[in-house]
Amino acid sequence: MARLLLLCAASGLLLAAVAAIPPPEEAARMARYVLHSCDWGALATLSAQEGLRGRPFANIFSLSDGPPGPCGGSGVPYLYLTDMEISVQDLEVNSNASLTVSLAQTPYCRKHKYDPQNPLCAHIIFVGSIVKVNDSEADLAKKALFSRHPEMESWPKDHNWFFAKFNITNIWVLDYFGGLKIVTPEEYYSVKP
Repeated sequence: MARLLLLCAASGLLLAAVAAIPPPEEAARMARYVLHSCDWGALATLSAQEGLRGRPFANIFSLSDGPPGPCGGSGVPYLYLTDMEISVQDLEVNSNASLTVSLAQTPYCRKHKYDPQNPLCAHIIFVGSIVKVNDSEADLAKKALFSRHPEMESWPKDHNWFFAKFNITNIWVLDYFGGLKIVTPEEYYSVKP
């Protein structure tokens, strides 16, 4: 019985350590942590739609960098897209986009009573482009997305869904007072969340 209690206590400490957010001085880790904690983000494109052409247009997309849990994911934001979606039509004209993810969608900010606009409710802004994944990466993208969004597997096959990723070129982290922090993709991919 004592061994079981000790094991449970150790497991609880491990889970608490894993769930703790990175400190503000570790911006690259924070970016990885926030992305892995989020199931969706706001993707902004330049509209190609009549009446909005050339104007910013934001839309919500489900995403995943890997199965949920403490393993940390790959850091690559994967998406499941169809050409029928208006933002994807924008991307066919100009693949450049920005993607914002925020801890506001997690229990963290609610627990601490942080407004989504409060810098302590960390959010990350990625800039880059959307690209279709190649065949060798499709299985990884499928596992990442379907593990978090199982409904996707039953979406209509005649919509010609495809796996894509956000190809990151710039990263801005807002997780504390004093302004944005810039993280390079190299720094971002070199850390574990």
